[in-house]
Amino acid sequence: MYYIENENGADVDIGLVGRHIDRILGYLGEKRDFSLHFVDDDEIRALNRDYRNIDSPTDILTFRIDDGDEMPLVMDEEDEEMGDIFISLESMRRNASEFGVKEDEELVRLILHGILHLRGLDHATNDFATEPMLIEQERILRELNTIV
Repeated sequence: MYYIENENGADVDIGLVGRHIDRILGYLGEKRDFSLHFVDDDEIRALNRDYRNIDSPTDILTFRIDDGDEMPLVMDEEDEEMGDIFISLESMRRNASEFGVKEDEELVRLILHGILHLRGLDHATNDFATEPMLIEQERILRELNTIV
């Protein structure tokens, strides 16, 4: 199960977002819980600054349930909760414009990206040609587009 929170009342179709999440989770066979938070650039900038020491907005941040200094946990498929995804819709819209894709496509990409991070995948760069996680992300997106 997942929980969606639109913290700033941004213009986003929560029903459509839920359908996208359902498709992604069904494709991945993922059943663990997570929360998805839509925020603005100011809020994601504060999170990025506070937790990553980067004082600028970003499009997405994920926080796995086993993140943190107090008690690192090892998450496995038996855990019921994966963590939290924060998406800045302002940054998502800039990405869509910059990359020349529809906002809905970029939103699906970010949701999938966040879920992959929660599942333990990571990348050191944003190079879509060499980063295994990003290559897998784009492969999954192509697959999802064929079963729409």
